[in-house]
Amino acid sequence: MWTWVVVWIALVLVFLVVEVFTLDFVFVMLAAGSAGGLVASLLGLPWWAAVLIAAALSLLLIALVRPRVIHALGRGADPHRTNVDALTGMPGEVVVAFTASAPGQVRLANGETWSARIAADTGAAVPVRPPLGTPVVVTGVEGSTAVVRLTERTTP
Repeated sequence: MWTWVVVWIALVLVFLVVEVFTLDFVFVMLAAGSAGGLVASLLGLPWWAAVLIAAALSLLLIALVRPRVIHALGRGADPHRTNVDALTGMPGEVVVAFTASAPGQVRLANGETWSARIAADTGAAVPVRPPLGTPVVVTGVEGSTAVVRLTERTTP
């Protein structure tokens, strides 16, 4: 009996050390399963029953608990938008005048200058040539062209 207790304690420790280096919540579930095997051995169950309990508990924890822990920690999803996705909603201003049919250029709040065109679905009357410095907001990106809509200038 005591041999199996030592084996289970060693497995728990090994799995916890490996978990510290991997941080993917698999080995901590295996350590918990091994702790179940340890408890079974301490209760005097035969070694094969302790192994079955440890395996079943480990699989159950990996299947049911691990996904919820990962979801709760927000893993697998980057909350920060990057690249082209980060441009949507970004303000800017006209630096090369354009019309609804001819592209121009805008300087965005992040300092980048993009070729731009006015969004077709603005629904508002678009000036023939918006003056330089007219505020815009990026509604999307098509290829290397920012699709923008004109906004009202706000005063601080």
